[in-house]
Amino acid sequence: MSIFSAMAISASGMTAERLRMDVIANNIANANTTRTPEGGPYRRQQVLFRAVMGDAVRGYLSRLDPAHPPATGLGVAVVGIVRDPSPPRLVYDPAHPDADQDGYVHMPNVNILAEMVDMLSATRAYEANVTALNAAKSMALKALEIGRG
Repeated sequence: MSIFSAMAISASGMTAERLRMDVIANNIANANTTRTPEGGPYRRQQVLFRAVMGDAVRGYLSRLDPAHPPATGLGVAVVGIVRDPSPPRLVYDPAHPDADQDGYVHMPNVNILAEMVDMLSATRAYEANVTALNAAKSMALKALEIGRG
């Protein structure tokens, strides 16, 4: 693996985690949205990731232990953004314009505490990728210094 591969892996992680933070921010912003263009309350969204594997790495690791799938990859890719299928929260508020005939309002299935925990997790993962990228950059600079000497 080259130093540039390590940088590319970290960059893919930072890109994925930035998208995850954007989706979490969107969830928090819509935590009280009871009416959407599709109808009904806003539905919480989640980002799906997958490992990006190189053919050489995959083949080598599968020969070492065919019973276990390889755990080493070449980065991360976003598979997609999906809606959380959990039901909306019901809040009794007969005065709300979106209340049903029983006085209940269908609120988004967004839990602010869970979103904040996810945001902290995404932030820490982003910071870890920045640290790995800076370490790779530092190693490349040291290698250039050795080559000059």
